[in-house]
Amino acid sequence: MHVQSLGRKIFVFCNYAFLILLSLLCLFPLIQVLAISFSSSPAASAGLVKFWPVDFTMASYKYILGKREFIQSFGITMQRIAIGYTINMLISLLCAYPLAKERHDFRLRTVYAWFFIFTILFSGGLIPVYLIVSNTGLLDSIWALVLPGAVPVFNVILLLNFFRGLPREIEESAFMDGAGHWTVLWRMFVPMSMPVLATITLFTLVGHWNSWFDGLIYMNFPDRYPLSTYLQLMVINSNPMKMDPTNLSGIIQISERTTRAAQIFLGALPILLVYPFLQRFFVKGIVLGSVKG
Repeated sequence: MHVQSLGRKIFVFCNYAFLILLSLLCLFPLIQVLAISFSSSPAASAGLVKFWPVDFTMASYKYILGKREFIQSFGITMQRIAIGYTINMLISLLCAYPLAKERHDFRLRTVYAWFFIFTILFSGGLIPVYLIVSNTGLLDSIWALVLPGAVPVFNVILLLNFFRGLPREIEESAFMDGAGHWTVLWRMFVPMSMPVLATITLFTLVGHWNSWFDGLIYMNFPDRYPLSTYLQLMVINSNPMKMDPTNLSGIIQISERTTRAAQIFLGALPILLVYPFLQRFFVKGIVLGSVKG
């Protein structure tokens, strides 16, 4: 049995202690935001809230979730994620597969690869993109939020590098058995690429969920805003004191600080729920499958 030396034990202990401390430093701000969102307005304004709610109340969440605009923008974001994720993943796979081939199989591979890389280094800017979206009639539609970013070049690069690392013997044996490129891609490459696909899935979901600027410039009506745009405007312009003066209990229980905390937590909650299910794929560094001798 391998016995660790004293120096190794000290290194492992210090390593774990540092990582735990770093994790707590990342977690404490979120815990405080959550505590403020569940606290009353006087307690939050007086700075009494640390890591536990003071005068527990859900008035801020009732105020936010009770708005019709919130439910409507949430539905638009769900629609955007469903359509955008499907388009992004399909295009990423269809672009990465041929770019991962050897030069003798795809002679123009390098040309197309540099074409994609060029779009990362140089961009036309906001105004040309807006004019294209406007002239194609996409303004005030869900497609204005999806199509301008339909080709995620960074994801394509991740996929093609992963595909190049897969054993060539698997692909060659499939071709010898009569399989075509579609069969190799969907029945062999995709099942073996779960770690990188999980990573790309998380990047895509976070990107669509947190994107707020495109909704602000492409949508002319507030009822078409995605959730991130709606929350961004509420964080900037929220003023709970404009509530109905007859609702004195609501004015007492909530404030600008508590509503902002609730909005921040609601914006981060879906990603916090999705991440644990995808995180386990990040540690899988082996190919799912094997080469038959």
